[in-house]
Amino acid sequence: MQFTDLKSQYAALKGSIDARIQRVLDHGQYIMGPEVAELETALAGFAGTKHCITVASGTEALLIALMALDLQPGDEVLTTPFSFAATAETIVLAGARPVFVDVEPDTANLDVALLEAAIGPRTKAIVPVSLYGQVADLDEINTIAARHGLAVIEDAAQSFGAVYRGRRSCALSTFGATSFFPSKPLGCYGDGGALFTSDDRLAQAAREIRVHGQSARYRHTRLGVGGRMDTLQCAVVLAKLERFDWELQRRAAIGARYRELLAGVEQVTVRPDRNSVYAQYTVMVDGREAVQAALKAAGVPTAVHYPVPLHHQPAYAAYATPDACPVAARLAQRVLSLPMSADLSEADQDTVAAALRRALA
Repeated sequence: MQFTDLKSQYAALKGSIDARIQRVLDHGQYIMGPEVAELETALAGFAGTKHCITVASGTEALLIALMALDLQPGDEVLTTPFSFAATAETIVLAGARPVFVDVEPDTANLDVALLEAAIGPRTKAIVPVSLYGQVADLDEINTIAARHGLAVIEDAAQSFGAVYRGRRSCALSTFGATSFFPSKPLGCYGDGGALFTSDDRLAQAAREIRVHGQSARYRHTRLGVGGRMDTLQCAVVLAKLERFDWELQRRAAIGARYRELLAGVEQVTVRPDRNSVYAQYTVMVDGREAVQAALKAAGVPTAVHYPVPLHHQPAYAAYATPDACPVAARLAQRVLSLPMSADLSEADQDTVAAALRRALA
């Protein structure tokens, strides 16, 4: 059993993926080839935004969005401590200071009830993470942000395709930033990502930043990075888009079936006004190491997203006291992600559920 089954996905899409890759090999435009614009148009239409800017990775998507806001040294950006390091890393790289706000115990997403109290005179933006495939409380976050004149960047690395109150993830705030890392709900075969916005000025800034700040060839109007998504990776995502709607339906069905099979086991809650694309299917358990060992012995792979909250990481310890976010710290000790992909079979799912129940017993 595989934690994320990319081999079955490739087998199903082999003809389309191979043809798309061959087309790039034939025309030879490996950087900013025609597939880049084609993918950006398709993704913007899917998400429901005016602009999509493909970039080199989900990390670059966050960094470019923050750079487009023209942050100054000493500015603060509110975010969650329960995320991959890139969320806080890019804030620091953009010259700002991350301010960690604790998360909800049942969704692991940013706790909006704690947000406004964390806003200070140097706060310039909020970066909520749509963790495990479920969008955070973006309407409430946007309302608070508007009241204080702040930008909102949705870190949607795990939630592309998710629906929140009738709208798609990445189309809910100033910027939406996602990742096409291979294990994501929509992934390429290397690194890749995208930024989404309906703001013309910010879209232009992002496009310039991703090519070293160029507004025209050899005319550098702002600081930038080498942040382009290469043509081959765009071709792979274009091929995978062919069955993405089906994969989203499958993920929803598998998630619902997990919930039934694991009734009585503490699981991440999905709010009734949104869905999840289940980038991970995550439960909360005590004695996690023993549970993982028992599952491994039964042939069931697992992962932990994430074992150490960011404010306990050496690189970010200076930005918060160790006891600042107790819910995140507790979740980090208890979360356990189970095998999840659109091609997960019912038989494998039954094996996972039975093994987990035995381990917990």
